[in-house]
Amino acid sequence: MSMSTSTSEGRPARPPVDRKRQPSGDEARGRAMRAAISVIAEKGTAGLRMSDIAARAGMSTGHILYHFGKKDRLLLEVLAWSQADLWDRFERDSDQAASPAEKLALFVRSYLPRHQGDERYALWTQVLAQRHDDAGRRTLTALLDGWDERLEAIVREGRDLGHFAEVDLPDFTIRAVAMLSGLSEDVMFGRSRWQDTSAHAFALSALERELRPTGGRDDARGAADR
Repeated sequence: MSMSTSTSEGRPARPPVDRKRQPSGDEARGRAMRAAISVIAEKGTAGLRMSDIAARAGMSTGHILYHFGKKDRLLLEVLAWSQADLWDRFERDSDQAASPAEKLALFVRSYLPRHQGDERYALWTQVLAQRHDDAGRRTLTALLDGWDERLEAIVREGRDLGHFAEVDLPDFTIRAVAMLSGLSEDVMFGRSRWQDTSAHAFALSALERELRPTGGRDDARGAADR
């Protein structure tokens, strides 16, 4: 494990840039994306500069530009990288869930921002607002579809087991994701209504009501409190 140094003012010292020993390929991309996430956590996406990423990664700005071309492309790749990490954790936790209701609660928790200014959701917002070429649109479409597919799989499992109502999957998914997106914007904006009320509990309760089978087992009941 390497030790970091600090300046006399207590700030972490920036690693020196050795332009003769610049990383390449996947190593460079990984270092740049980890550095970008670190800078985003401190400054937000609006204040992100390629030079800041380069300094944090111990690389030259030219090397960052060589691999990513421009800030917009880097942000898209960071988003995809961050999303893959989130889904890996979601899948691991989902495998340990005891019921479809617990998986639904996990899905809602994973989708919604953790707090106002959540870095991952802020990155989503900025990337979606950009103009993209065909390749970029395909990447974003795949990321958005990934949420729909995971929710449909959870509801399908619960429906097949008799835990959830016989809802139309595509129609339910559109409504559910639209509601979660709206709540996410509320949380990121800092609406006062969520200062004393959990957006997660509110969203999960709304989904449970629609999924609750009439006269059947109520497997979803109480999941909002877990």
